[in-house]
Formats: sequence, C-alpha cells, structure tokens
Amino acid sequence: MWLLFHVMSTVALPKLTCRGYELDLSAAAFGQLRRSDDITGDGGACRERMREDGYLFLPGLLDVEQVLAARAGVIDRLAARGWIDETQPRMEGVAKPGGASFMPEILVRENKPLLDLLYTGAMLEFYGRFLGGEVRHFDYTWFRSVPGGEMGTQPHCDIVYMGRGTFNLFTSWTPIGEVPMELGGLMILENSHRQQEKLKKYLSRDVDAYCRNYPDGAAIESGSKQWQNWDGRLSSNPVTLREKLGGRWLTTNFAAGDVLVFSMATVHTSLDNQTNRYRLSSDSRHQLASEPADERWIGENPIAHGAAGKRGKIC
Repeated sequence: MWLLFHVMSTVALPKLTCRGYELDLSAAAFGQLRRSDDITGDGGACRERMREDGYLFLPGLLDVEQVLAARAGVIDRLAARGWIDETQPRMEGVAKPGGASFMPEILVRENKPLLDLLYTGAMLEFYGRFLGGEVRHFDYTWFRSVPGGEMGTQPHCDIVYMGRGTFNLFTSWTPIGEVPMELGGLMILENSHRQQEKLKKYLSRDVDAYCRNYPDGAAIESGSKQWQNWDGRLSSNPVTLREKLGGRWLTTNFAAGDVLVFSMATVHTSLDNQTNRYRLSSDSRHQLASEPADERWIGENPIAHGAAGKRGKIC
C-alpha cells in the first residue's frame, strides 16, 4: 500500500543509523521536517521560508500516479538486469545482489516517465513561482537506487560539487515511492544554512580542483598523473557533526509525491537503509535561466566529475 502519514513519535521510532553511527533520537537532537505545503502556491512565502529554514518540505507536490509510473519504469530496468527479487511484489523493489547505488546511465537515460516527473508539470510550475523567473535545470540527473544494508551518504553541502555557476541553485530530493525512515531517507541539519561563516573554508572548495602551483601540478594538468579526488564530505560522523554545529537532524517518513528542496549551503545526509528493499530517489537541480550554470552538468553529455572537469588553481 503506497501511502504513509507524515507522523513521527519518539516512542514509535525504530533504531536509526547514519554511516553506521546510531543517532540520538532525543527531542534535542532529532526532529520532524517543517511542512511547507501550505505555501507552495506563494513564491514569495517560499523564498522567505527558504531563507528561514534552508529547505522546503513539500508533501504531495507531485502527482502520486506519475511518481509510481516513474517507479515502475526504474524497477523494470533493475529487474531486466536481474537485480530485483521477483519472488516478491515487484513494486516493493526487493533487492537482489548486483545492483549499485548510483547508476544514472542505466536508470535515467531516455527514461521519459522519470524525466517528465522531474522537469515538467508540477515541479517546473513550482520553481517558476519560487524563483520568480524563467527556470532552467541541470541536464544531468543524479539517481540513487540504494540497496538494503547500504549506508547513507556522507554529510555534505552540494555547493562543493556544483559551485562554478550561481549560488542561487536548489536541489530537489524526490523519493520515487515511499521512503520510511528505516529505508534510508534524507536528513537536513537544522539551521546549518546559517553556518556559512563557520563553514566558509569548506563551502569555497571544489571537488574537481587541484593546486596548479604544487610540485605535481604540471603532471596533473597534462593528465600524466591522476590526482586524488576529494569526495566532498564535510564529516564522516553525523553524530559529532551535529554536536559541533548544533541543531537537530530533521527527517520524516516520505510518501510518493513528496519533494524536499534545499539550498547549496544546507548540510544534509541520509539514513542507512535497514531493509531488504531499494531506496529509490533522485536529485535534480533548478536555477534561474538568466544566471550562470556549472558547465559540468549541462549539455547533451555533461562532463560531470573527473578528469574532464578538473580545474587548476593557485593554492
């Protein structure tokens, strides 16, 4: 049954982990995302809420049937490669060994139901109101098919991966079907977007940058040496990071049709998947068309991270 209520009680919470660390689920350390579905139609109110919270949780923004059609298409692609346990109901997405957690080339390319969900209709209409002008999206779509037992992503901010264009860029994390907490949903660190001065050094970094003036700079530039690529993490430990920065880890039981939008400076991570099912979700990015876009993520075949996207700097 594809329906979850956005209810969270500390009494009913299961044991939750992130990167293998058990989370403190006390009221001082863990809480519920603030809903913004009451202001979805008001662009100005959404902009003010984003400034205030660093995120917008939008339950029911997308059509549920459209979300489930996209889910069916993704699961069909996983099943075609033998990565779905066909002894279980297919739409449950029970995983078999073999599938990886990040396969956009397999799950996104020419996947019209998914691309329509993310880049047309209600999503595009929302961004038109929220940004107050003509909107463009990145052509690259990040898609996660996180199998059971896999740990969540490292705590990070998105700017370190896509900071060569405008800072006025927003991520939409979209669950493709229900994502209860034990399946590994996204978490936002409360008020972390207000920590930009404290995180200034981190937020100014680029995962594809290298030091041109270092002894190995010329070799990296020529391609004769593979440089060590930093993975963009802010921390490896979500528990101590929260203690350092303050605030609470915020999440919910996500339902089909929900969207979580957040800024480039909002610290986030995901819970570990404690089930035997895939957590299916996408990360898409939108901005004003009039502002510069990071060249790594636009075009028919975006260069993405790696050698083609490297950039030298004086350190």
